[in-house]
Amino acid sequence: MIDRINYTHLDNAKNAFIQASRSTLDFAKEFGFCPDSTLGASSNVFQLDLKPFLSALTSRAVSSQGVHQSGSVIGHGASPDSLSITLIPEGLGTADDARPDDLSSDELVGFWHEIGIKTVAVMTNDAASSGMQSILISLYLPSSQPEIVFSKEFMTGFLGGFVDGCRIVKCVYFSGETPQLKTKIYPGQLDIAGAVFGLVPAGLAPIKSSELKVGDYIVMVESSGPHENGYTSLRDLATRLPNGYRTKLPSGTEYWSALNRGSILYTPLIQAILKHGIMPTSIEPISGHGWQKLMRNRENFGYVIEQMLPVPELFGFVQEQSGLSVKEMISTFNYGAGYTIFARTKADADAIVKIAADMPEQNGRKGLRAVVAGQVVDGKGERYVEVKPLGVRLGGDGFTLKK
Repeated sequence: MIDRINYTHLDNAKNAFIQASRSTLDFAKEFGFCPDSTLGASSNVFQLDLKPFLSALTSRAVSSQGVHQSGSVIGHGASPDSLSITLIPEGLGTADDARPDDLSSDELVGFWHEIGIKTVAVMTNDAASSGMQSILISLYLPSSQPEIVFSKEFMTGFLGGFVDGCRIVKCVYFSGETPQLKTKIYPGQLDIAGAVFGLVPAGLAPIKSSELKVGDYIVMVESSGPHENGYTSLRDLATRLPNGYRTKLPSGTEYWSALNRGSILYTPLIQAILKHGIMPTSIEPISGHGWQKLMRNRENFGYVIEQMLPVPELFGFVQEQSGLSVKEMISTFNYGAGYTIFARTKADADAIVKIAADMPEQNGRKGLRAVVAGQVVDGKGERYVEVKPLGVRLGGDGFTLKK
């Protein structure tokens, strides 16, 4: 008998994903709605509420006649007759491979819960860097053995974390695909990817890095750990530790657990900043390339860091056990700072720190730590990052990403 796809496991997983999607339908209700009747169809539908955008257009038209001033529209330079949107495809990479083989059922559920949050983060944090509010998010989860990868622990943990992430961001889990690819995916492995659709809320304009200027202030916002980057090095280190992923940090936390804390979701923070009337001049997620990402702007700026956030225990442990230098650490990992927000004035920078401290709970703690870390300076013909507390300077010669 020739080989055939067994759709039983695929369909069972797909039905569970659809049920999870239904639980998110109200998360983006301030932007529109997704009719429940369309879920599970070949093409789902989201009906965007255009009334706020039309209202902003009307306010702009009236203000141009000198009758009314709409601060959110005029102050942020929003175009009165356009809708700014984004569509971002992204993948989790190998972050979900950093775990021991002997996890208990409860540990697996907890692990996959954190991976579900990371999956939301890897897409929505990028969107937030341009001021976008993520509205819809989808998943692409190919495997060669769905009967193995879509286990009870995975379905409970991953979908629970993914829905929790959608709730925090205020986006709808819209649709997905779970193909069985026997000749393309390693047995027992799963690729986690997806896409996010977002828009800039009515009356606001996208954040553009072209606005960055000498003298702007640098605000760094904490991370919860590695987030989704640096796992090639982190997995390799596990092979060198006495007890592998089960090796304990000084606090008693096991290495695998510290690696896999759910990423911080920064969309609520960015939207709160914009609602306070503050327009960042640029935002950079600190992901791959570590702190080199600060100098992603193509202009020859220097980024001088005078103050740092506390360095999480995990990064100190990795540095000690791996023998990496401080320069190598901050060129590879976020080193405790997951997001960088640039502000035109010190008053705006201070306000961002306060707004961060007042954010709702994530990862079991209310508020986000942030610090006015330094300023943008004239690079005198080169790009660089100077971290004074560490005595480290990162040059732009080896960092080719520019925007």
